[in-house]
Amino acid sequence: MPILSLNKVVKQYSNHLAVNHVSFNVEKQKIFGLLGPNGAGKTSLIRIITTITGADEGEILIDGEKLNSRHPQQIGYMPEERGLYKKMKVGEQLMYLAQLKGLSKDEAKSKISHWLKKFEITDWWDKRIEELSKGMQQKIQFIATVVHEPKLIILDEPFSGLDPINTNLIKSEIRQLKENGTSIIFSTHRMEQVEEICEDIVLINQGKLILEGNVSEIKQSFKENKYKITFASDRPDFSNYKVVGESNNSATIQLQEGEKANDLLKYLVQTGTPIIGFNEILPSLNEIFIQKVENN
Repeated sequence: MPILSLNKVVKQYSNHLAVNHVSFNVEKQKIFGLLGPNGAGKTSLIRIITTITGADEGEILIDGEKLNSRHPQQIGYMPEERGLYKKMKVGEQLMYLAQLKGLSKDEAKSKISHWLKKFEITDWWDKRIEELSKGMQQKIQFIATVVHEPKLIILDEPFSGLDPINTNLIKSEIRQLKENGTSIIFSTHRMEQVEEICEDIVLINQGKLILEGNVSEIKQSFKENKYKITFASDRPDFSNYKVVGESNNSATIQLQEGEKANDLLKYLVQTGTPIIGFNEILPSLNEIFIQKVENN
């Protein structure tokens, strides 16, 4: 059973149809990418899932149960526009937010202390939020999102403002949460991050779902039969093939209908050219994203 199911969800604001009969499932213990350009409807969907707003039509199920007012306690949501109170101290801020999610005072203090120790920031307890850098605030926001151990976490641009070291730290924690059984929805404009950590994705544009599936399978389905050949010495004769790119020691060949990679490799061996690389080129998720949005 999926952790989240959307069936023909619709949301309209005045004359703007923000979500247009969108359906998809998020499987348990997966890192799932919710993608789309600005204004695509991602934020509207997240607000519906977290019960901030309601859908006009359609059905949303959390772990097989129709979405209701109890479900926000089972969800951790880290919005793109951070929601920390600048004048509050880190400790009291986290205690307040953890107790809002149903933790007792003692449970909240224990779990918060665990996370502060894990991030090596125990001395931040009495610092005001406004004293922290954007990256430091990001860590506190992440702790607030996960401290109550939700079964579903929604992260909207979670690496914004983080340096590479802390980005890797949060990535590691996301993967560990997934290994421990948590399901994670990851929303971002950074396609290389999606490619790195997401297993399944949906792509929304103008309120409609235009692409969904496993990341690896999607990349395979969009491949264009391109192969990069790297050679150690003289460039082979590629006059019988379509060359779509080349440099001093490499060439990219796009095979045409009826041409096979094995035949190309066999030809290269017959030329006697020392070949040090023969790699199929798969399109990046960013290229697929642009292509689908422009076509749509």
